[in-house]
Amino acid sequence: MPIKPNILIWRTVLGACGRANGRKTELGRKAADMLFEMEPQNAVNYVLLANMYASGGKWEDVARARKLMREAEVKKEGGCSWVTMKDGVHVFVAGDKSHPKKDLVYEKLKELNQKMRDAGYVPQTKYALYDLDQENKEELLGYHSERLAVAFVLTQNSGLPIRIMKNLRVCVDCHFAFKFISKIVGRQIVLRDSNRFHHFDDGKCSCGDYW
Repeated sequence: MPIKPNILIWRTVLGACGRANGRKTELGRKAADMLFEMEPQNAVNYVLLANMYASGGKWEDVARARKLMREAEVKKEGGCSWVTMKDGVHVFVAGDKSHPKKDLVYEKLKELNQKMRDAGYVPQTKYALYDLDQENKEELLGYHSERLAVAFVLTQNSGLPIRIMKNLRVCVDCHFAFKFISKIVGRQIVLRDSNRFHHFDDGKCSCGDYW
């Protein structure tokens, strides 16, 4: 018996269309329309639609998606990531400079970025939701909260799996980067975002790049 698509299925479809470099726009629009009908106040759906347009360089459509979000009076929740250590919970937001060990964190992140590039990592700047030049897009993506969180954990002396929580869906570029990081540091990384658990190990993720 055919299964009627639910919110999770339509959101997965829209997310997949966002990784098709603009080739699945019509299907993505249909998925977005269904999601807007089923849960019009969920900001994630508008962001995924904007992501899809951004991946194809359709900046006017990105602006229209943002306008739809404003007209629906939907506000995107601020993203943050956190890790639980022996001394308590450490919370990070994008570009965070408030952590007492910020210098160590940013130095570790710089080191990771260089090792990732040496291993073949190329920032997925097409998913940056602003029409900026390449350098600014890379900087925008490079300091997301989950990257600061993983860099912080790597400044600590431990060989245990890294466990990070994030209140929003992990972006495509950070997901791509975490696969590289897991292979470079030789540790499993477990990231729980708003959609699911991601288990990164030896350059692969348990979700198979669908989330």
